[in-house]
Amino acid sequence: MHTLMIIVGGAVLLGIFLLFGKLWGGDLAGMATGAKLFVPAWLAVAAVNMWVGVTRAGYTVAQELPILFVVFAVPAALATL
Repeated sequence: MHTLMIIVGGAVLLGIFLLFGKLWGGDLAGMATGAKLFVPAWLAVAAVNMWVGVTRAGYTVAQELPILFVVFAVPAALATL
């Protein structure tokens, strides 16, 4: 359930980045810039989520790496569309 909430949060954050890109850029190029800026920001958020899983929840890095991939990949794939 936590993983799904993080992925949905990533989709919402992508929407915010796209909205700000549209507001600042005024066209699709601005939205594309917003999506490009979202990907590294989302990687940082996903990495922090993994760090919390390892340090607080007691999972190992090997257990958290597949979750990191899924949590990062789904919103990043949305950004590429």
